[in-house]
Amino acid sequence: MDAEVTFYPSGKSARVRRGTTVLDAARRAGVTIATRCGGKAACYMCKVTVRPSSQLLPIGDEERRKLAGLDEKNIRLACQTRVSGKTEVELPPDPLRAAVAKALARQKEEEELW
Repeated sequence: MDAEVTFYPSGKSARVRRGTTVLDAARRAGVTIATRCGGKAACYMCKVTVRPSSQLLPIGDEERRKLAGLDEKNIRLACQTRVSGKTEVELPPDPLRAAVAKALARQKEEEELW
């Protein structure tokens, strides 16, 4: 094991071998990253943001094509991104939780107006 991957906002981490995908590291850390294609870069659901200091292997042509420039904003596909050392990954908020939080915030604002 020569790479450590930490997932935020949970702070969970896993030690993995160099070349392991972020998706496999997440599974090892007990972190869920949504995917429908089983890690074949077909569904585009496993987008994550990697912190700029992360140590990654070079991006592959297929992933670069799929991301269409998003990799310049540190967005990567967890199923294709391979780690080479210390890596920090920001997971997008769960869509259901984000919707509930937004609804609660809106409700609070409305209540404050009364």
